[in-house]
Amino acid sequence: MLTYKYSAISKDGSKVHGVVEAYNELDAADKIKQSCDIIEKITQVKTKKSDSILNYEIGGKKLNKKAFTMMCSQFSTILKAGVPISRCTRLVADKTSDKVIKKMLDAVAKDVESGRSVTQSFKDEGGDILPIVFIETINAGELSGNMDSAFDQMYKHYEEELKMAAKVKSALAYPAFVLLVAVVVVIVLMGVVVPKFTEIFDGYGQELPWITRSLIAVANFFQHWYILIVGIIVAIVLAYKLYSNTEDGRMKCARLSFELPAIGNIVQLSTASQFANNMAALMASGLTITQCVNITSRAISNYYASTEVGKMSGKLAEGKSLGDSMRQIKVLPDILVDMAAVGEETGSIEQTLSTIAKYYDSELDQAIADLIKKMEPTLLCFVAVIAGYIVIAIYIAMFSLYSAM
Repeated sequence: MLTYKYSAISKDGSKVHGVVEAYNELDAADKIKQSCDIIEKITQVKTKKSDSILNYEIGGKKLNKKAFTMMCSQFSTILKAGVPISRCTRLVADKTSDKVIKKMLDAVAKDVESGRSVTQSFKDEGGDILPIVFIETINAGELSGNMDSAFDQMYKHYEEELKMAAKVKSALAYPAFVLLVAVVVVIVLMGVVVPKFTEIFDGYGQELPWITRSLIAVANFFQHWYILIVGIIVAIVLAYKLYSNTEDGRMKCARLSFELPAIGNIVQLSTASQFANNMAALMASGLTITQCVNITSRAISNYYASTEVGKMSGKLAEGKSLGDSMRQIKVLPDILVDMAAVGEETGSIEQTLSTIAKYYDSELDQAIADLIKKMEPTLLCFVAVIAGYIVIAIYIAMFSLYSAM
């Protein structure tokens, strides 16, 4: 969990300062609002990491999604067999080969054996890497006594996410290969081939055609200024990273992604898919709509959409329906809003959200495939134009020299 310091106005009107631990800024705001009416400022406290090489973990502490999904499946299977949760945690820890998950489960097993709740153990030992939806679903399962069902639900949920990620990765393989080949070809031509021909052309002392002179100028520019070019690219990337880490920059970049051509449609479909999938999974766990919305807002990857969905909690608290609350935030598609409203009216909201989640998963898959199909000819045209420009410039110069001999 992260640590945030804040200044706020308490319910009795006095100004207070304090520190709170939360998964993100939205979670911190929710906790602060339990005792304060107005939040003036929230700032994340940066923690210093040990520089000792003995404490450094190669690859960092990152959750392997495939191993995590398998973990959920193993928990579900073993718990259905009637094995106690403490023994089950030990068995799953022994079976997994992922070091991060194994270390976490060993610690969770010790906590559970000492009498602590499963949810609190997962929060304490893996709260910084585990998805918030997983934590809350397991919490609901523990409270209702349906832990096996909760883990099974999480297995199915994250298995679908893995399948979607695998499809995207597979579809991107060919365009990435074409782009890599294009970059290598341009580097070889500009760095090796063109300079060799330039030496030959200079030996004849003839004036070269303008297209050849332009090619030589471009090659010379990249040869002499490549360090500057790399430096500018690195500076732009760092500037973007620094700006996007600020609250204002993070919000503006996330909002801009909704408006970009082609990419904006994918971001909107991704937001709708995440909202519907997470809401359906959480409602199946028996949580209230307000709780589901609050947790779902923290699970949405786009910060702007996450913030907007988080505002729904206040509207629901005012007594507004889910459909009306969704209409007011303007980041969810009309079809999703209308279907959710109908499901709410008919009392089948969970089933409706589950159905529409599959629809948006399919739409997102198709939108990504369409974008990649458009990228492929664009990349091929780019390679053809660059290679054609270089070949034509060289051949015209050679024909010019031959005619002058």
